[in-house]
Amino acid sequence: MKEFVPFGKIPRLSRNCVISEKIDGTNASITITEDGEFLTASRTRWITPADDNYGFSRWAHEHKDELMQLGEGSHFGEWWGLGIQRGYDQKEKRFSLFNTSRWCNVELPECCDVVPVLYSGIFTSTAVDDCLEQLLLKGSVAAPGFMRPEGVIVYQVAGRCYFKKTIEKDESPKSKEM
Repeated sequence: MKEFVPFGKIPRLSRNCVISEKIDGTNASITITEDGEFLTASRTRWITPADDNYGFSRWAHEHKDELMQLGEGSHFGEWWGLGIQRGYDQKEKRFSLFNTSRWCNVELPECCDVVPVLYSGIFTSTAVDDCLEQLLLKGSVAAPGFMRPEGVIVYQVAGRCYFKKTIEKDESPKSKEM
């Protein structure tokens, strides 16, 4: 007999969420294995200093001793700044971790940041719209003074999933923007 596959529980929408600034860079991650192996990746593949993505792997390996403080696991973030996407008027590249609930209130390696939290509370579309409006009026929180922020990321805690909303061209898929 075919194995039964149950339909999963559906999380409620009006539960806690975290809205952070969506930084326009390139997705990057560091994985530290149980046996201390140090790996770097883009959103879609493993990378190395010899086969890199905007210099992230080279940078990560140069800061390996500091980054090992993140501990075992995969640590996802945005590699952004000078020469990557919008650039944010930065003079260097930066790595900002995504998992705000884990990283916002702990001491990080000096080479890392955390994406800025704009709102934390019950999800409403008004909260999303308010965060977008503040970015439009005041500019980027990650790069103060930069007036073309990309948008927001909404992490819906109960569903354990992310959604993005951009200020420009939100209605069209990224593949159609080119």
